[in-house]
Amino acid sequence: MKAYTKPVLAIIFVLLADQLLKVWVKLNMTLGQEFKILGNWFIIHFTENNGMAFGMEFGGEAGKLALTLFRIAAVAVIGYGVIYLVQKKYHRGLILNVALIFAGALGNIIDSTFYGMIFSESTYFEAAKAFPAEGGYSSIFHGRVVDMFYFPIIQGTFPTWFPIWAGEEFIFFRPVFNIADAAISIGVISILIWQKRYFKEEKVEESYPHSEIIEE
Repeated sequence: MKAYTKPVLAIIFVLLADQLLKVWVKLNMTLGQEFKILGNWFIIHFTENNGMAFGMEFGGEAGKLALTLFRIAAVAVIGYGVIYLVQKKYHRGLILNVALIFAGALGNIIDSTFYGMIFSESTYFEAAKAFPAEGGYSSIFHGRVVDMFYFPIIQGTFPTWFPIWAGEEFIFFRPVFNIADAAISIGVISILIWQKRYFKEEKVEESYPHSEIIEE
């Protein structure tokens, strides 16, 4: 059971931090409202999206339902993956990063699945209310994901010689995201960076499955 301790704690921490912040933003901020934390470099900016991570969209109501159901199936697979990795005693770093991906995906699923029933509509003039008497702004599986982290670190204009976007304004980093998105990104990037370390032992074992030491 000790092998599960760190992954489970990581999942609980990400979920609690993600949902507490989302609920606070939903109940205390209007759409588009923002607070500057570090000047123009780090801003809490409330927005919602119907689609994927970092505000990407996907296909209207039918697409929204399909995406939510796909997310649920994917989270079930990832959750099983965490259990499998623990049971097979894979590298602890790999297990922890897959747990982060699981927690992030589950955090956004909670929004997509339940927020439409729990909260009233957020508008540019009024913050949402929890469990309104008239019901939520949507039905199950049709909630919107709450995003708030905005890092417009570099802002400027593409030079006239630049192809396609010549003369247009650019912002880096433009997407608005949440803790769940960050957990997914950290997990995926960490696995890509450390993959040789994570899978080294398994590859060695597979290369010599029946090796034996013969003494004469």
